[in-house]
Amino acid sequence: MVHQERLNQGQFILWTGLGITSFVSFWYLFVLLGVVPKQFLPPPHEVLIKFIQLLKEPFSGYTLLVHIASSFQRFLYGFLLAVVIGVPLGLLMALSKYANRLFTPFFESIRFVAPIAWVPFAALWFGTGIGGPILVIFMGAFPPVLINTYRGAIHVDQKYLEAARMLGAGKLRLMTEVLFPASIPSIIAGLRISAGLGWQSLVGAELIVASSGVGYMMVKGQASIQTDIVMSGMIAIGLVGLLIDVLLRQAEKFAIHYKEV
Repeated sequence: MVHQERLNQGQFILWTGLGITSFVSFWYLFVLLGVVPKQFLPPPHEVLIKFIQLLKEPFSGYTLLVHIASSFQRFLYGFLLAVVIGVPLGLLMALSKYANRLFTPFFESIRFVAPIAWVPFAALWFGTGIGGPILVIFMGAFPPVLINTYRGAIHVDQKYLEAARMLGAGKLRLMTEVLFPASIPSIIAGLRISAGLGWQSLVGAELIVASSGVGYMMVKGQASIQTDIVMSGMIAIGLVGLLIDVLLRQAEKFAIHYKEV
């Protein structure tokens, strides 16, 4: 079993390396063939050099790390707000048919609105302040949290709920001591989806309603036709998004193992 796991990890690393190598090779090929002017598609090594420079030298007032920190702060606020509202509401909707009937029409009316569609509304309300991006992130992150919490809770075996009711548990204790623990794997799976959508929504919001952050830095780079800065921002977005997903994936594995134990 351990040997098989090591083999799978080795294969994953091998194919990942091949994929990255192929991508970089085609990138160099496009540059050498002049398919796209160098001004709009610099070679990989120039982008890497610019990425390292941005870690030390300010651009649009801040270094890349400060821009990333600013973006992550907005993401964290919006994401946590989605979790704080979405998880309890999902549990309540699974437990109470009246709450389900009350909130479902409202939720169904907003969940199909793309998060980026909230940007003009956020700009009108908050301008370039922190509230605008938080609203956009929340609207991207909230639906997956609520949906996965609800789906996890409604599949909890009814005998556990009935036993808790017989022991005198009220709705609050049913939610916190029965539904929530049993729904943790589903909730964390929803958090992974939510985090991805929230992070993508953040970058879209920063393109319009922000005065700092990775998205803002990319807009400034695009305005001055500095493609290497734009691509450095894209790399930063991908790396931070990957880190967030890895952390949540580990939390998901821990939750599944905890439930099995």
